[in-house]
Amino acid sequence: VELDSRTVGELATSFGGALIRPDDIRYEEQRRIWNGSIDRRPALIARCAGVAEVISAVRFARHHEQLVAVRSGRHSYPGLGVCDGGMVIDLGQMKGIRVDPQARIARAQAGVLLGELDREAQAFGCAVPAGIVTHTGLAGLTLGGGSAGSSASTA
Repeated sequence: VELDSRTVGELATSFGGALIRPDDIRYEEQRRIWNGSIDRRPALIARCAGVAEVISAVRFARHHEQLVAVRSGRHSYPGLGVCDGGMVIDLGQMKGIRVDPQARIARAQAGVLLGELDREAQAFGCAVPAGIVTHTGLAGLTLGGGSAGSSASTA
């Protein structure tokens, strides 16, 4: 389903993050991922600032039958954090981390990179048993079943 300006404008009225289309000056940089050999061109990149934007983006994509790629750290080797012609839901701005040193539990938003989580946990004498590539996003690692290079991952 084609996303015209009017359709994207409907989402923009209730979306607090950035909506980036191919004619946007930020598009070329925002569509790129870590693996430079991947050259996909989404119809829309929804840069979510919080949970409300994620919900809006998912509902919009479902309603308009859009192919969706979820991205947090841009690390996915097979490039599953970006798609051709669909919608990228970019979680990279969602960086909140809370460490409870008493309970030894960390809570982190989907855009947090593993290196960022490690740094916060280490400040409290804790370690996080997760992936090994510091610039992998939590959403990609989680969706990939714990492996940043997994064929099922999105980063």
